[in-house]
Amino acid sequence: MAPGTDNTGGHISTELRINERIRVPEVRLVGPNGETVGIVPTDQALKLAQEADLDLVEIAPMGKPPVCKLMDYGKFKYENAQKAREARRNQTNVIIKEMKLRPKIDQHDYETKKGHVVRFLKAGDKVKITIMFRGREQHRPELGFRLLQKLAEDVEELGFVESSPKQDGRNMIMVLGPHKKKAEAKAEVKAAKQEAAAELAAEKAAEHAERISHQPSAQKKQKRANEALDPDIDL
Repeated sequence: MAPGTDNTGGHISTELRINERIRVPEVRLVGPNGETVGIVPTDQALKLAQEADLDLVEIAPMGKPPVCKLMDYGKFKYENAQKAREARRNQTNVIIKEMKLRPKIDQHDYETKKGHVVRFLKAGDKVKITIMFRGREQHRPELGFRLLQKLAEDVEELGFVESSPKQDGRNMIMVLGPHKKKAEAKAEVKAAKQEAAAELAAEKAAEHAERISHQPSAQKKQKRANEALDPDIDL
């Protein structure tokens, strides 16, 4: 059982009282491994904590009696701080990208716009798709609906329809959500860059080795030079 938790269902206070600051006559004691000791006088609980070289920590002050646990309070605070820092490090802001299309968009422009949507979804971002109607197009909303449906089907491996197509004045809007979380998408992009860099380094090393293998060594050059000399010449 993790430090600061217990099997009594009590609420863990954000302002924990420890040791002599606990002034109630008795407490419901939880052992260092989460085992229930039972209701004991506070003085006895403090003595058990001292004998075990631990702290008596009040983790559920609203209990009757309050729930206290034997633990290393310094270690507990350190681990909580580490977890909080890790959570902040992994926290990512949800970014909503936007892509605008016309209901009668040509195939080339559609493929270009779809490419951007694919890139956004791969990066773990949501995408707001807006179909803009003009003039008489407003009387044919089915054109926009079919286009949004086609786009959703084309990118279904990367994203899903988070908000179904809805008419909003002259526009029709749909929101696509990525299957992968932002942190996961970032990790994959980083891994792909590292793999590409490793492959490039390997290619350069192979090219360098090949160039060296085709270059005659200095010893071979000297040997050919010596063989070219006349043996009768007195050096």
